[in-house]
Amino acid sequence: MDVENIEEEIRRLKEEKNAIILAHNYQRGEIQDIADLLGDSLGLSMEVAKTDADMIVFCGVSFMAETAKILSPDKKVLQPSLGAGCELANKITAQDVKVLKQKYPDARVVSYVNTTADVKAESDVCCTSANAVNVVRNIESDRVIFIPDRNLASFVRSSVDKEVIPWDGGYCYVHENITKEEVLKAREKYPDALLLVHPECNPSVIYEADEVLSTGGMVGFVKGSVGRRFLIGTEEGIIYRLQKENPGKEFYPVGDKKVCWDMKMTTLKDVYLCLLDERYEISLPEGIIDSAKRALEAMLRYT
Repeated sequence: MDVENIEEEIRRLKEEKNAIILAHNYQRGEIQDIADLLGDSLGLSMEVAKTDADMIVFCGVSFMAETAKILSPDKKVLQPSLGAGCELANKITAQDVKVLKQKYPDARVVSYVNTTADVKAESDVCCTSANAVNVVRNIESDRVIFIPDRNLASFVRSSVDKEVIPWDGGYCYVHENITKEEVLKAREKYPDALLLVHPECNPSVIYEADEVLSTGGMVGFVKGSVGRRFLIGTEEGIIYRLQKENPGKEFYPVGDKKVCWDMKMTTLKDVYLCLLDERYEISLPEGIIDSAKRALEAMLRYT
């Protein structure tokens, strides 16, 4: 089946089954093009919870599909590529969180949305890369355990007057591989470009940035900016969207393109088969859903 026919079949099945397709900003271009909603993981899940769709096809990685299920427990949530996981999310377990809570009983646990459902269930509140600083600043505790990304924890620590206890083993390999040396070379090559980096980057890279932004923040910033050239310090998939939505502007990766291979696993064929066979459904225990949803909803109070 060629691309045109497979896209037609996806649209037909989507209408037949009252399904909605979500795609993260790091997905392949052809997946972004077929999506009904495009964005970051939590924003997509929150938006789809408001729709009357019966089925959610989440083109991303496993923790994102889990989050959609947590916020839309009555909808059927499918993940087109079963093997698409997240190394960052898998670097900490619910048992690890329990140990941290025992070690720091007076601290509140703030978990990045890039965590598994059972880790969210052990947390007091969740956050995103966009609102992490505000959540930590506003939570009723001067001591915060921040999991699992150590670089995002460092960024938050530099922005609040609180003790932030990181999970040192957690990092995103894509953002960890963006180096200060690459940034300086890119600056030299494109001296008029604004440097936008994700807060999962190393502190040395963040220090050089013009703006530190989530993927959604980058989309909004570029749209409203009078700048014409931008250096992008995050996974290369976002550049496809930025170019498509801002045809008069130029975008360059910092150094070699940084690729999350799990994000690139999902293909059009996967989406088609997912809809056709309703395969790879996300199922979570009711207790995990309830506890994780409480942590996600708590985020809204502190943002």
